[in-house]
Amino acid sequence: MTERSPSVAQLQEVAEDVYAYIQPDGGWCLNNAGLITAGGRPALIDTAATEARAKALKDAVARVTPHAPGFVINTHPHGDHTFGNRLFADEAVIIAHEATRAEMDLAGLHLTGLWPDVCWGDVGVELPTLTFREPITLHLGDIRAEVMHLGTAHTRNDSVVWLPERRVLFAGDIVMSGATPFCLTGSISGSLAVIEKLRALGPRTIVSGHGPVGGTELLDSTEAYLRYVQDLAGAGLAAGLTPLEAAREADLGPFAALLDSERLVPNLHRAYAEAAGAEPGHLLDISELFSEMVDFHGGLPSCAA
Repeated sequence: MTERSPSVAQLQEVAEDVYAYIQPDGGWCLNNAGLITAGGRPALIDTAATEARAKALKDAVARVTPHAPGFVINTHPHGDHTFGNRLFADEAVIIAHEATRAEMDLAGLHLTGLWPDVCWGDVGVELPTLTFREPITLHLGDIRAEVMHLGTAHTRNDSVVWLPERRVLFAGDIVMSGATPFCLTGSISGSLAVIEKLRALGPRTIVSGHGPVGGTELLDSTEAYLRYVQDLAGAGLAAGLTPLEAAREADLGPFAALLDSERLVPNLHRAYAEAAGAEPGHLLDISELFSEMVDFHGGLPSCAA
């Protein structure tokens, strides 16, 4: 197994009063976050996986604003985006879709058990205190932050944060930059439908859940990979192959350079189920899918959180 040595996280200004917190290299549990400083009551979009990384995020925020975040928005329930909530909870209202809150409560610290060798530190599950069903808008100085759930994609309850005046989109893990898209608990077809909705917003800058900041080319590359998975699933079904067998025979071609290519296995399981008529987000045996991914990789994938 090849070990990666990610670089130090960077806080990158992507528009006036808007920042992306980028944790290279964007692999497992090395997620991005966002920060809006307009209006004197900052909003933080997602947190981080470990105590040390959440403290580093908090320090980075303090370097650009004297005000602690008044809001934390969780784009989805996974621990790499939410375990750091507790470091901000004393001063911030934590916001998420109501289904995100329910899934966080159900999952608990399950992620830490998948990578027991990671130094997680004193992490916990700090649940959102404000939930929504329909889209909501935060008014932060002259910035409107529209928080929307657009359908099942990376998970069944992803949210995005759209800043129309700045044309900046925080897409969470619906969109990946240099990393393999991942639909373990979500949907291939659902992701494609949501990407079209994101495209219709007309973003100029996109902060993905993992990897470098980009533009609409990130929508294009994520879409291209997902359509490749659908095509591969169709060919695998026609040949009578299981998803794991299809993954082992696959030629990743232009997608070979994406981080964490082992995600192809659960993605294929999703595509197979949807080809058989399953609804987006249909419940599958997540433990089995993860185990097959580990089998395909030849061991537990490296997590540098």
